[in-house]
Amino acid sequence: MSFLQRTCRSVATGRLLLSASSCPSATRTSLSRHLPPGFGQRCRNTSTQSQVPPQVDAQLLHKLHLKSRREAQAAKNRALLMYTSAIVIAAVGASYAAVPLYRMFCAATGFAGTPKVGTGRFEAERLVPVENARRIQVHFNADRSGQLPWKFTPQQKCVSVLPGETSLAFYTAKNTSDKDIIGIATYNVTPDRIAPYFSKVECFCFEEQRLLAGEEVDMPLLFFIDKDILDDPACRNVEDVVLSYTFFRARRNERGQLEPDAEEHAVQQSLGFGGYENAPKAEVRDVTTPASSTDTKTL
Repeated sequence: MSFLQRTCRSVATGRLLLSASSCPSATRTSLSRHLPPGFGQRCRNTSTQSQVPPQVDAQLLHKLHLKSRREAQAAKNRALLMYTSAIVIAAVGASYAAVPLYRMFCAATGFAGTPKVGTGRFEAERLVPVENARRIQVHFNADRSGQLPWKFTPQQKCVSVLPGETSLAFYTAKNTSDKDIIGIATYNVTPDRIAPYFSKVECFCFEEQRLLAGEEVDMPLLFFIDKDILDDPACRNVEDVVLSYTFFRARRNERGQLEPDAEEHAVQQSLGFGGYENAPKAEVRDVTTPASSTDTKTL
C-alpha cells in the first residue's frame, strides 16, 4: 500500500469516528463494520481509562499524607510523655533523697565542720599511729534541746591521740521523764579545717535513739584523725579539737524520715552552719499580715 493510500484511509477512518460519536447506536453499529478489527476494543479501553477522574489520585495522596502526619504526631506525643514522666520521677526521687545525700556529702567532704564518716579510709596502713608526730587533744562537748527531758554528758572531758591512732570514747544519756522518748543527735567538729581529717568509725549520730522512761544508756564513739593532716599546712598549728554532739527530740516529717524537732536555726547551729547563710526549709506556714488602716481627712 502506497503512502497516499494509507493517508486517505486514515482520513476516512477519522471521519467515521466523528460520525459515530454523533450518530445513534444503530448507525454506530453499521459504521463499526467499516473499522479495522480490534479498533473498537482499543477505543473502549481508552474511553474507560479516561473516565477515571483525576481527583481520585489527589484524594488518596492527601489521605496518606494526613495518616503519616498523625503517626508522626503520635510518636512525638509518646516521646514527650516518656521524657516528662522521667523528669517527674527523678524530681520526686531527688526530693526524698535530698537529706541523706546532703549528710553523705558532708560526711564525705567534711563540709562546715562535719566529721568524715569513713568509707574506704580505713585501710590497715592508715590506722597506724605516727609515733614522732605531736599529739592532738580532742575535747568532747554535749548539748541538748530544751524540749528534750534527757541528761546527756560525755564520760571523759578529753583524750590525747596521735594522727592515725584510733580512740574510743563514750557519752551517757538518761531519760529523766516518765515517758518513752525518741531522740536524734547532730554533731560537728571545730576548727573547721580539721574536719576533713576527723573520721568516725562508729557513732550514734543521725540515728533513732529510743530511751524508755528513766532509762540510762552508754553511747560509744570510735574515731581517729587521719595522718594526712600532717601534710596540710593549714592544720600545722592545730593542737586542740572540739567534738560537739547535740540531742533533739525526734519527729517524723511528711516523708516519714526522722528529723530534729526544733527550729531550723538551732539545728543549723548544732551542725556547725551558724556562720553560713542557709536556705530555710520549705514549710507550709500561715502568715498573717495585719491590715494597716489609714485615716483620711476631708478638706
